[in-house]
Amino acid sequence: MEAFSDGVIAIIITIMVLELAPPHGGELAALQPLIPTFLSYILSFVFVGIYWNNHHHLLQTVKQVDGRALWANLHLLFWLSLIPFVTGWMGENEFAAWPVALYGIVMLGAAIAYTILTLSLISLHGSDSVLKTAIGDDRKGRISLLIYLIAILLAFVDARIAGALYILVAVIWLIPDQRIEKNLKGSGE
Repeated sequence: MEAFSDGVIAIIITIMVLELAPPHGGELAALQPLIPTFLSYILSFVFVGIYWNNHHHLLQTVKQVDGRALWANLHLLFWLSLIPFVTGWMGENEFAAWPVALYGIVMLGAAIAYTILTLSLISLHGSDSVLKTAIGDDRKGRISLLIYLIAILLAFVDARIAGALYILVAVIWLIPDQRIEKNLKGSGE
């Protein structure tokens, strides 16, 4: 599951970078129209990196997977695979309301899918597992879901506020989830 996920995530990043078309002019000013596309790429690259990193931490606690976990993982990969599309649409349209809102919907879908994957792994490994102990009540995850919902709605009021909220979620998760590492060290695994 981990190797397959790594491959899909590598393809997602590759697709995103291939969407960055170089300008036709040789002057520095030729880059200016690409700034929105590049900014949306940076944000999406950070989000994909966060998911990749946290996915690895999550799977460090796993001794086995079942069909439910495999489908939950595929569900996560589905949402992540939509990131290049919404990234391109958002950047090409200079952060217009609908592209910014759809970006949030995809990020919300990915966050929900990650939660489902986590819950399916906890269910498989038990409520006394290292994973359940590490995740706890997952306040950080619930806060992120709420921020995404608010940002999606605010995209139609001011897309810049929605973008700032997406950045806030990225900042919340930018530092790898230490809860799992601390619990792995404590359990001797």
